[in-house]
Order: sequence, then C-alpha cells, then structure tokens
Amino acid sequence: MEYDGTHYAGFQLQSQQPTIQGEIERALNKFTGELIRIRAASRTDSGAHARGQVVDFLTTAPYPISYFPRALNYYLPPDIKVQTAYEMLLDFHSRRDAASRTYRYSVLNREWPSPLERHSQHWVKEPLNVDKMDWAAQSLVGVHDFRALASGHPENLSAVRDVMRWVVWRQDETVIIECQANGFLRHQIRRANAALVEIGKGRWPEEIIKDTLEQRLPEGVAWPSLPARGLCLMQVTYPDFWSKVRTSNETE
Repeated sequence: MEYDGTHYAGFQLQSQQPTIQGEIERALNKFTGELIRIRAASRTDSGAHARGQVVDFLTTAPYPISYFPRALNYYLPPDIKVQTAYEMLLDFHSRRDAASRTYRYSVLNREWPSPLERHSQHWVKEPLNVDKMDWAAQSLVGVHDFRALASGHPENLSAVRDVMRWVVWRQDETVIIECQANGFLRHQIRRANAALVEIGKGRWPEEIIKDTLEQRLPEGVAWPSLPARGLCLMQVTYPDFWSKVRTSNETE
C-alpha cells in the first residue's frame, strides 16, 4: 500500500482520530460486509508516509483476489491506495515474517521552503555537510541497544535492534537519509536523524551518536526529534515471500 499520512494520526487505530488502519478497515467492511481487523508490517507515526507498507487480513469474502485492489481503492480516500494484492498461506504474518524495513527521510536543504513539498520534506535552511552526516550515521549500523534514542520505550521490552544500513546522500537540493533494520523503536529514526542534521549543521560533534549508544551522552543536551512529514516507509523485505503466496491448487 501507499499513503500520504499528513491528515492521519498514524497507522494504528485510534477511537477519536482518523488513522490509516481505520480507513482500510472501513473500506474492507464496505466491500466485504465483514468486520475485519488488519495487521501491518510497520506502524508508521502520525504524519508519516508509506510507499511500501504491507497489510494482511483474514476474510471469507468469495471474491477473487484480483477484485480487492480496485474495490478497496474505490472506497479508500485519495491519499490511501492499494497497489497490489496476493492470497497468502494462512501462516503469513506481515509483521513477524518481515526480515527488514527500509525508511527514507527527506530534508529539503535550500534557502527557502517548497510549497509543493511541504508535506513530504523537512526544510533546513542552513547548509548541511553530508559527508559528516554519513560518517556519523555509520555508528548506528550493527546490533545496538537504541533505548537512548527512544524515550518512553517500556523498560520491560528489549530495545536492541539490528541495523543493516544507515546512509546519507544529497540529491540536488534534497538530503536523503535512508535506514534499513529488522525493526525500529518508536521515534528512533526521527531522533537519530535529528542528531545527524545537527551534525550536518556543525552544531554537534560527529561522535555524539556513538557516545550516546555507549551511554556517554553529554549532560545538558536537549535531544530534538525531526517532524514526521519527512519520513516514508519505502520497503518491507520478506526472505521467503513467494513461498507464502497461495497457488491456485492449494486448499490450505
């Protein structure tokens, strides 16, 4: 699925605010007549976007799988759309089966903001040193306890994640920060990228991320968090996805 999360309070269902999950479940109900609870590979933040979200659900509706994208897109709002659908084996789980998630954060780095990109890029006026940002980002790669970058993470839950890639590059006037991991803590990406931006501005030392992960955060540092509008879930990777796709001659 793809969606523009600007007008939603994140993916996860909430009783008093519009959410991506709420809109998808409403569309499913209108199409199938069933009350269906969906699961997602990643619960994106309020205001964040997705180009490659994966959702799964159970239904007894008698329609061919090819009907679902067109029918759901008819009922979904213009900022949420299904791109493709597959009938999966019953043991498929969009979140637990995922090997990694890839997120991209876009920073518009020029003198003035863009009216056209105001919902999908975070504007930074000061020149950013991309080489320093990319160097510092390598401290995030590997297996680390990221609790220091995720305030409020429950003490009884592990904060260890395996990061495969965290890179920074410039593409014209946009600085792109892309990361891939087996999973991310809430606000981990936005807080880590906020540090990278401060490093790029020359305000913070390049070693601050490494020091933070090693529990040596300097005293008096007010750690910022970048706004969600620059964040997009690009891809969810499954090591054995096609083996979980149900073929026409399978009954279970």
